[in-house]
Parts: sequence; C-alpha cells; structure tokens
Amino acid sequence: MYQGVVFDLDGTLLNTLYDLSDSVNQALETYGYSGHSSEEYKKMIGGGFYNLIERSLPKEARSGEIIEKVLEEFLSVYDRNYINRTAPYDGIEELVRQLAEKGIRLGVNSNKRTDYTQALVRKFFPETAFVAVIGNCREYPKKPDPAAALEIASRMGLAPAEIVYIGDSKTDMLTGENAGMDTIGVTWGFRDEEELRKYNATKVVHNPGEILEYICR
Repeated sequence: MYQGVVFDLDGTLLNTLYDLSDSVNQALETYGYSGHSSEEYKKMIGGGFYNLIERSLPKEARSGEIIEKVLEEFLSVYDRNYINRTAPYDGIEELVRQLAEKGIRLGVNSNKRTDYTQALVRKFFPETAFVAVIGNCREYPKKPDPAAALEIASRMGLAPAEIVYIGDSKTDMLTGENAGMDTIGVTWGFRDEEELRKYNATKVVHNPGEILEYICR
C-alpha cells in the first residue's frame, strides 16, 4: 500500500526526553531559573529548540534577549549530553530494519536542528540507508509546513499518496496532512492518543509492530 515512510524523530524513533530535559534544566539553572520534570517537558518539546527554551522560561522572562542567552547555554550543554540517555524506543530498530528489507524507502523529518537529527540517525541506525534526513534548517520552514516532507518525497521518487508520515504529535499529523500523506500516530511519544485522533491520524498505533503490520498488510 505504501512505498515510503517519513518518520518524525523525537518521541517517534528516539526517546530524547531525558537528554533534552537535563540540558534545558542545566541551562535554566545557570541563569537562576527553576527547571521542570521530564513529564512537564513532554508538553514543551516540539517546534524546535527556540520554542522549547521559550516555553521552559517563566512568562515574565520570555524576552528575546533572555531566550537567546539561555538557548546559547542549552546548545553548549546539549552538544555534550545529547546521547547520554537517548535511545530508540523498544522495537524501533527492528521495525526500521524490516521496512528497509522490504524495500520501503525511509526518510526522517524533524524540527530538531538538522546537525543533531543527522548525527542521531547515524548513531542509532548506522546500517539503514535513509533517502533523506531533514531537520530544522534555513532551506525549509519548520513543521507543520510540508516543504521538507515534500522534498523527501521528491528524493524518494514517490507521490505523497504513496508515503505515510509517522509521528507522535499534532504537528506531525498536520505535516502529513498538509503534504497529502496518510499519517500514523504513535502513542509511546510525547503526546497522547486524544491529540493524535483530534488531528485526524489515519491510524493510531501503540507499538512498532503495528506499524509493520499496517504498512505491509
């Protein structure tokens, strides 16, 4: 049914929550602001690092100058810590391997900066040939704008209708919809099933095995 898959990264392929929350908290503490729990960060992640820092700051501290200072400190910390506790979700490595073996073309589209996105994909999926891995960069607007997803489709040589977009948030469901792709919402990430259904996920799954079964049915 589908010839290609575009994956979101954070909350879909990789559990990056703890390295992100640890790094943001360290940056906040450097400037005298209180940190947050990992569970609280689940609702803040999405939209790129700038948005993450803005959401983590007290409302009265969300000026551009303060956000930029804390963001700079965060990037310095995250550069050292981004693979400390990050790992693929259970069953993801097998899913990616089997999809590749079945000839499904694979891509990654994230709002995480492209350099980190590509480094993490290389680290955790070294034997998988992704057609394209595109993160937050100057060339493409951030999700839910479909430009990067459509660029991945072009590199795959496939029509959007031949691709399914897989992610864990409303941003991913909207990105897929805006690109003319069906969507699969995963419930193991940073958002809940209610959000995925509210934003018209074509299919909602609770484990990676369901993705393989749905795509290859």
